Amino acid sequence: MWIKAVPKVGSNNSNNTYINEKENNMTNQFSRSELIYGKEACDRLYKASAAVFGVGGVGGYAAEALVRMGIGRLDIIDNDRISVTNLNRQIIALHSTIGEYKVDAAKRRFLDINPDIDLRTYNVFYTPETAGQFDFGEYDYIVDAIDSVTGKIELVMQAQKSGTPIICSMGAGNKTHPEMFEVTDIYKTSVCPLARVMRTELRKRGIKKLKVVYSKEPPIKPGESSEDKGARRALPGSTAFVPGAVGLIIAGEVVNGIINGD
Repeated sequence: MWIKAVPKVGSNNSNNTYINEKENNMTNQFSRSELIYGKEACDRLYKASAAVFGVGGVGGYAAEALVRMGIGRLDIIDNDRISVTNLNRQIIALHSTIGEYKVDAAKRRFLDINPDIDLRTYNVFYTPETAGQFDFGEYDYIVDAIDSVTGKIELVMQAQKSGTPIICSMGAGNKTHPEMFEVTDIYKTSVCPLARVMRTELRKRGIKKLKVVYSKEPPIKPGESSEDKGARRALPGSTAFVPGAVGLIIAGEVVNGIINGD
């Protein structure tokens, strides 16, 4: 992208001067991050690979933060389309993207942030049946931001099998206090209904530990919605700020884990 330079006030030079804005921006795109971590540490991130399963309210923010930090390669996995009800919380949801597959909207957005990222999209609903499409051993970190308990458990099992670090999001719906979320082990969680189910199922499978982001805030009972008609269970309520906060916490754990070798 070439832009016209703004002439200095009082300058008599009427010649148009152009600068290569893209080259200048890309050279310095991650300089503020490097002030925190240092160039050598950030180089580890630039060479790293991660996968975000689910790019909705939580996963969309987590994935975008990884892109903005300069992750070298990112796989994003989701088979859902953007709907009008996603507008209140999902970073990729705009009126202009309604109806698009989430991975397609995310890809366009993420490449606009960092055109040099190696970005792969999978329009897939992750289940034990679709797990074979992924080589979990090639990732440096896995993010679980999906809603299905079956899928979450399968992700944890695959991560353990491949020896790949994973962090899982517990329930972010029906909550209004982002400051109450914390990073801990699944077996130290309480209150959260999803965490309770995960503890039970993972214990049955011999999983000894799992890093999760969860909250002790009791979930609010949501009111009825027109979307509930015909649904097998009541749809969770959501806010603009809780899912995003959870996603950013997750991204921080991934970045720090890769940089510090955790």
